[in-house]
Amino acid sequence: MSKPNLKTMGLKATLPRLRILSLFESSPVRHLSAEDVYRTLINEGEDIGLATVYRVLTQFEQAGLLERHHFESGKAVFELASGTHHDHLVCLQCGRVEEFYDAEIEKRQIRIAKDRGFAIHEHSLSLYADCIKPACPHRKTEEKDSHEKS
Repeated sequence: MSKPNLKTMGLKATLPRLRILSLFESSPVRHLSAEDVYRTLINEGEDIGLATVYRVLTQFEQAGLLERHHFESGKAVFELASGTHHDHLVCLQCGRVEEFYDAEIEKRQIRIAKDRGFAIHEHSLSLYADCIKPACPHRKTEEKDSHEKS
């Protein structure tokens, strides 16, 4: 997907919009909450309010730049709209999200819908799971220690 252009999406290229877009483009973490964005920008010395962050994220979602997800944590997270479909695997311990695509799952969903008289317009699949990696780098230290002892 080509780099988004705010002007072609009907948005003025203000400093807060440019900074927030840049953050999503450069962040190693793909799924960010409004609080994550706000905290990162404040830590980088930006003078921005939380209300501005929420407003820009909503504008970006409406313009199709970002996608909003509501995972088990209850708070909304945003990711850059990639233009390609993927599903999500969410860790119940730390909330980390991994993206995946599986052609067989996609085919089965279409077949199940068709067998029941439906045609899928769009869908979202989020699997909530316990991480079973013995040395998960994302697990909190005390959880890692107790998991390794068992």
